[in-house]
Amino acid sequence: MKLRKLLHKSMNAPQNVRFADLCTLATAFGYHLDRVSGSHHIFVNPKSTRPLNMQNASGKAKPYQVKQFLRDIEEFKLSMIE
Repeated sequence: MKLRKLLHKSMNAPQNVRFADLCTLATAFGYHLDRVSGSHHIFVNPKSTRPLNMQNASGKAKPYQVKQFLRDIEEFKLSMIE
């Protein structure tokens, strides 16, 4: 799926975002996987002051974590790397 389409989907339906798709989006916005602690995947971005925590819940991303990701890309003015 195209990155812009994934972003649009996550904005409109955060409860229906696949975990793998959210990881792809995070990478497209400059995040990289820093560490995995249990079920928590911690992503960091040099332009962000806080890490991004994501969990795989049966193949889906948790809706509140999708919303946190969207908040962070807006707050830190992150742009997609294509």
